[in-house]
Amino acid sequence: MIGLSESFEQIESIFIDKIADNMNTYGVSSTVGRVLGIIYMHRKPMTLSELSEATGMSKTRMSQVVREMVELNIAEKVFEKGIRKDLYNVEQDYYQTFVSLFTSNWQKAIQKNKQFEKKIKEELHLITSKKELTAEDELKINELLAEAKEWMEYYKWLANLVEFFESGEVFKHVPKPY
Repeated sequence: MIGLSESFEQIESIFIDKIADNMNTYGVSSTVGRVLGIIYMHRKPMTLSELSEATGMSKTRMSQVVREMVELNIAEKVFEKGIRKDLYNVEQDYYQTFVSLFTSNWQKAIQKNKQFEKKIKEELHLITSKKELTAEDELKINELLAEAKEWMEYYKWLANLVEFFESGEVFKHVPKPY
């Protein structure tokens, strides 16, 4: 017969699996989702050693996973007095985790596309300064500049969306149920 402790562990395991599955749906690896779930269900910060033991992964791999989580802004290194090892914790609020996850990915896309815009403008400037252009060439350049402008307007909109989420304004329009 299964004891109460084992029953709780099974239910926690189901939660962890569901968190991992949900994270995978959001485009995050199930490994990251599993570690997030383990820390979340643990309800307090964990060391790399504890996470390695809980997942069966090496400390090196665990370090990579936790670094990815920190980059995604869904985990953070925390300090506890008297503990010398690095501790990692996750947000306990599902809504904030969602906001952090998506805004982190959106921010990366915004940054990449700012670099893209700069490169395209430099390339087009190089073309216009070195060659004699036909009317057809000028038309094509203007089309490409217009496309780049439209592209960047989208990323400005996305930056506004990030601010809308990060500021918490989204919850005024789509309130949390509690």
